[in-house]
This record gives sequence, C-alpha cells and structure tokens, in this order.
Amino acid sequence: MADPTAIEAATRRLSQALDSLEAAVERRHEADRGEQSLGAQLHVLGADRSRLAAELDEATARSREIESANREVARRIDVAMDGIKAVLETHGEQ
Repeated sequence: MADPTAIEAATRRLSQALDSLEAAVERRHEADRGEQSLGAQLHVLGADRSRLAAELDEATARSREIESANREVARRIDVAMDGIKAVLETHGEQ
C-alpha cells in the first residue's frame, strides 16, 4: 500500500502542474487574441496608407494644375503690362 503522505504530495504536484498548464493555455489564448488585434490594426493601417497615397496623388496632380494655371496667368499679365506700357508710351510721345 502507498504512503498517504506520498499520495498527497503527488496530488499537490499534479494539481500545481494542471494549474500551470491552465495558466499557460490562457496566456496562449491571450497572445493569439493580441495577434489577431495586431493583424486587424495592420489591415486598418494598410487601408489608411492606401487612402493617403491616393489623396497625395490627387493633391500632387492638383498642385501641378495650379502651377500651370499660375504660369499662364503670369504670362497673360506680362502680355497685358507690355500692351499697357506700349499704349502709355504711344500716348506719352504725342
């Protein structure tokens, strides 16, 4: 027959081992949930990056259009100023 003290000690060790196993399983579940959360965050960040890249492309194109229009306006102002100067010079000489 086995010693009752040895059986109790073995039972305690088994109980502690089961508690440790249960804690390890819970930590693993929490780690898995954390990975899923990180995966979701990465997906959101990727979508934001794509959206921001598209917005940047649109803003860059718009900026180029504005620069082109600005150059055209400056050219037209120069032509108008030259015309005004010519008229003033013509009328100033008479």
